Amino acid sequence: MSGPAKNGPLHGLKVLDLSRFIAGPHCGMQLGDLGADVVKVERPKRGDDTRALEPHVGGESLYFMVFNRNKRSITLNFRDPRAHTILREMVKQADILIENFRPGTMEKMGCGWDDLRAINPRLIMARISGYGQEGPMAGEPCFDGIAQATSGLMEITGDPDGPPTMGGTFLVDYATALYATVGILAALEDRHKTGKGQMVDASLMGSAVSMLVTAIPEQAMLGRAMTRVGNRDRYSAPAQTFQAGDGKWLHMVAGNDAHFPRLTRIMNRPDLLTDPRFATLDARMRNIEAIEAIVAEWIAGMPADDVVALLRQAELPSAKIATLPDLLANPYMREAKQIVDIPHAKTGSFTTHGLTVRLSDSPGSIRRAAPVLGEHTEDVLGEWLGMTHSDVASLRDGGIV
Repeated sequence: MSGPAKNGPLHGLKVLDLSRFIAGPHCGMQLGDLGADVVKVERPKRGDDTRALEPHVGGESLYFMVFNRNKRSITLNFRDPRAHTILREMVKQADILIENFRPGTMEKMGCGWDDLRAINPRLIMARISGYGQEGPMAGEPCFDGIAQATSGLMEITGDPDGPPTMGGTFLVDYATALYATVGILAALEDRHKTGKGQMVDASLMGSAVSMLVTAIPEQAMLGRAMTRVGNRDRYSAPAQTFQAGDGKWLHMVAGNDAHFPRLTRIMNRPDLLTDPRFATLDARMRNIEAIEAIVAEWIAGMPADDVVALLRQAELPSAKIATLPDLLANPYMREAKQIVDIPHAKTGSFTTHGLTVRLSDSPGSIRRAAPVLGEHTEDVLGEWLGMTHSDVASLRDGGIV
């Protein structure tokens, strides 16, 4: 087998990333990680809204930098119709365009799907929105938390006696970014066969609903509403978060009928296997508070490290609950390149997550940190449209870039 390619499987593809915030930029970053030339198109002076978000290091927003590596930045003032003309010229050269404006915005610029595919039939246009491109909700504003609330995800998340709770990170935005990426890759494969591009429609609501899993058929077919269960597994027991004797927390899974006997052995509690309340999975689910109380008492008698060591020796899934300092200190994260340092002109070094998907023969790579606003305007307009230094200077003087 030959050695890995250096450029990534999407090398040679040109991507226009017009998106802001999280879902769109994260989608563009995935394509950039896989080798595409991703050009982020931003407003002059302000750029993507996330550039203003704290914290900043070296004048650059860490929030922005997390979602925009492996991109080049140009600026275009879309309030000026001349910028629309430049965008359409760039579309002629592009393979993929990503946008997450409110539905209808691109059409007002003369850059809707029908407009753009007319000038580039091979274009793949990924449109990311809250509620999709059509229908009565299409124009409504929507962010991750709104999608979690509207979809019911928030209702099934949190402590049973507590309020509906958001996920600890932007779950819906990330899922939408990945769905959009999958759609783009599928459209690329179809283009290999047909020679034609197509529109990819990905919505936050669609992504959120997809993560409800069995909640939908349970409600529709059984009339049973899924409720909040905290960290408890919905389908097996004991599988829960417990506090150890040293005050540290751990999560363990020993709920199915293969795992539970191993747990009883390390607990030195063979009687639990013959107790009719716990002998089978169905019985343990009916008596979940009782079995959790027994396990909690056992775990509370030892330090967390000792508990995890016993559980892992028995090949039971378990881990201490890591703090963020714990995560950064974990040598596995660096060894596996799940956490990496990227050189950056303003911050010196930027620490972030690594490549999530690894390909054996044509791996992706992190070639550059997130760009400074407008850093590559002249380079990109020169490469894509053949503009000279004086051409770009004239555009700057006119407030177009």
